[in-house]
Amino acid sequence: MERIESEQQYQDLINGDGLTVVKFDTSWCPDCKTLDKFIDGIMKENADKRFFALDAEKFQPIAEENQVRGIPSLLVFRNGEKIAHLHSKYAKTPAQVSEYLTTLESKQ
Repeated sequence: MERIESEQQYQDLINGDGLTVVKFDTSWCPDCKTLDKFIDGIMKENADKRFFALDAEKFQPIAEENQVRGIPSLLVFRNGEKIAHLHSKYAKTPAQVSEYLTTLESKQ
């Protein structure tokens, strides 16, 4: 998963027409590492979405602006608008993440 390295890159990515999923994480988070173990398969199942990772500590103002209170969190953007937010306590299993991404279909 490509990592977002600048605020400008973040802005460019979330302002796209399609669905952009941004995983907010940190390098020290054990739940983030668990999510990383199964996210590749989920990304393949959701090839219609673009996936990126963003360090919530490095980009704390972006995390705060998006009300990211726990990590990992998966936020989904379209045309610069946050349309969905999977909070950390619901992002612990492949089933939880897959179900969340499936519900996005009704938001397109």
